[in-house]
Amino acid sequence: MRDKILKTLREAPNQAGIYKYLDENGKVLYIGKAKSLNKRLKSYWRFKPQLSPNPNLNRRILKMLEESDTIEYILLESETDALILENSLIKQLHPKYNILLRDDKTYPYIYIDENEEFPRFELTRKVVNGKRVLYYGPFPNGAKVLLNTLYELFPLVQKKSCLKEKKACLFYQIEKCLAPCEGRVTKEEYADILSHAKESINKPNILIEKLQKKMIDLATKERFEEAGTLRDNIETIKRLTITSTLDLVSNEDADIFAILNGVSKGVVVKLFMRSGKIISSSFSIFRSSETFNTNEAYRQTLLTFYSETSPQVPKNILIAHEFEEQESLSTLLTQRFSKKVTIKQPKRGSKRKLIEIALDNAKEILQNNHKEEEQIEYDVAELFELNTPPFRVESFDNSHMMGVATVGAMVVWSQGKWIKKDYRRYKLKAKDEYGQMREMLERRVQGFTTDSPPDLWILDGGETLRRLAVEILKKTQLHIDVIAIAKEKVDTKTHRAKGWAKDIIYTEESVYKLLPTDKRLQWVQRQRDEAHRFALLYHQNSKRREDRKEKLLEKKGIGSATIKKLIHYFGTFQAIENATYNEISVASSEKIARILKT
Repeated sequence: MRDKILKTLREAPNQAGIYKYLDENGKVLYIGKAKSLNKRLKSYWRFKPQLSPNPNLNRRILKMLEESDTIEYILLESETDALILENSLIKQLHPKYNILLRDDKTYPYIYIDENEEFPRFELTRKVVNGKRVLYYGPFPNGAKVLLNTLYELFPLVQKKSCLKEKKACLFYQIEKCLAPCEGRVTKEEYADILSHAKESINKPNILIEKLQKKMIDLATKERFEEAGTLRDNIETIKRLTITSTLDLVSNEDADIFAILNGVSKGVVVKLFMRSGKIISSSFSIFRSSETFNTNEAYRQTLLTFYSETSPQVPKNILIAHEFEEQESLSTLLTQRFSKKVTIKQPKRGSKRKLIEIALDNAKEILQNNHKEEEQIEYDVAELFELNTPPFRVESFDNSHMMGVATVGAMVVWSQGKWIKKDYRRYKLKAKDEYGQMREMLERRVQGFTTDSPPDLWILDGGETLRRLAVEILKKTQLHIDVIAIAKEKVDTKTHRAKGWAKDIIYTEESVYKLLPTDKRLQWVQRQRDEAHRFALLYHQNSKRREDRKEKLLEKKGIGSATIKKLIHYFGTFQAIENATYNEISVASSEKIARILKT
């Protein structure tokens, strides 16, 4: 049974690369990287008296090896190349025995280009070209509020276009700009104001004090709505950072990371120190499981956070726990950002206190972030025999009217809430529901390289559509659970009237007919209904647009029957518009072609 694995172990070269363990169905179980594939792969096994898993490995890896059928590997030039590819493939393929930390955010920075005559603050998530570009941040939350506050309190150039107009605008009249466009302020005076604004970014108490004074002044003048906005902004700025009395003597910049794994959840805490002060912080929750591995967690977090487009990386990255690839990752980041980057775990002194602050906050978050309602996800996983509690769920539905304005929608649920920024809409070409679902799911799979796969797919449809999804996923070697929900058919018809037909849930193992009061059924129905709502909304908007286009064609003297014929032939109004004279002649007649193309 181990012949294929033994053959690979004997043939694996003494070269850097990544390796994949696969099960008998070709699904990827685990992805790893190695400086020497030969040595690394052999470390998993004992060869005498016969090939068997190394008993010194942890339970998670032993379980993975028992399920393994084959090993594949890809040769690379260096260990750093292997680090990059391993991280990318883990996020893309979501292997069963790798952990997946889903904090893929790119945090915004406030930046200023001092090459400009009268510099102004702006937001960015990427590197801005320029030799004298200064970055402040990152700011995981409240960056926009912080930027708006700077322009509220300091009379700087408010808009990019202001200087081009060469004429004082409304901002000058309301005393929010000193009109450098008309020479009403010197470069030296402007630079002095700018210096105070820069200082306030790293010392947010300056902003808070100024905002409080302005808020009181507005309230005194009974301008309560404006005062309320400033009150909310004050609270947002206060929440930017974890409060700390620690004050480092040095003006060092450092990012601090602490990762803890709890009973049901884990947490990644990030602190961002600039010029010796903690200026912002953030945390993200991940689903705890027996697959947790400290080494993988830190490696994946740092590689994802410091991507090629990151505007800034400090020379010191402080971590709460040592991990295997610290040196390799330091080398990779040094090469990536063309500056010396060091990853280290402080053992003593003020930097160790920073780590303790991060760990204390991580423990506090784990204690206080438990939500009883999230128990439903564990109940769902247990009932439907899912591989893991669904940390992230994607639900799909499509909508059309007699084949017109055919669209699809995907909604996303994670940690007890809808993630609306991750919702997706799809314009679909297929005419039948099976083809529409195939088109939608295949397009979603193509996006796994940039948007990591979920733990669970929920489809509005029956067993046929569920099998379709499994077929599509099988080609990707992915581990994603799939369930489908559909109305029970009575007398071969699907009755959707409330109280008439029950919802049926299809899984890989069974078919479930649950009572309407069952919380697990209601949870799945909630996902299905949100996907249906989002798809229907998109359909209605698309239908309105197509109705307007249809009326335009009718005004040109083209009848509804001809319009339907053209839509059936070309698929969309846009395709009709882009069609040539000859194509329209073939689809309809030369008369219609003349109307549309002359």
